[in-house]
Amino acid sequence: MLSYLKGTLADIQKPGGNRVWVTLEVNQMGYDLQVTPRVLATLPPLGESLQLFCHLQVKDDQPVLFGFSSRPERDLFRQLVTVSGIGPQVAMALLDTLGLQDLVQAVVAANIRLLSRTPGVGSKTAERLVLELKGKLAEWRQQSGLTTAPMGGPIAAVQEEVEMTLLALGYTSNEIMTALEAVGRNSAIAKTGDTEAWIRDAIAWLSQ
Repeated sequence: MLSYLKGTLADIQKPGGNRVWVTLEVNQMGYDLQVTPRVLATLPPLGESLQLFCHLQVKDDQPVLFGFSSRPERDLFRQLVTVSGIGPQVAMALLDTLGLQDLVQAVVAANIRLLSRTPGVGSKTAERLVLELKGKLAEWRQQSGLTTAPMGGPIAAVQEEVEMTLLALGYTSNEIMTALEAVGRNSAIAKTGDTEAWIRDAIAWLSQ
């Protein structure tokens, strides 16, 4: 099975519809791979060396190569397309909208509202995604060494609202998890349902 391609970045194409294609020249052969727009920022200049992890999708006898900047990202894509209603383009949209860490965290935390912000993903699809992958991704995240959810964070009843509010204020998922863990360790509000207090203390910690 094709695992990755390493060669020279020969071309970048943006045909529209939020799709991006790159051409990777490997041993005098050009391979076209669809990547997420998010990957664009990580690409080297044309003519430079590039390695992309790959997934070959065949539909209606038409093979399509999808490219990813890391193995965990490619492996997450493969898990996403096993869910009913999640095709390769929706899976790419999820990765592009949320990124690897935030997408895994959203599924594990059953954050339906955050998942539904992805174009093409409604609440029912998001719920199915959580139902089918929540346990698998929690286990996979541990095995892969990815950042885990804060152990000292708020109870589940308020965690989603706290995370959504802080994300809307421009903080990243990693910043939020670190802040909630710190607040949970040092604050009297730990394990309470006071959403406003969690948000206030998290912002105070992040502003230090």
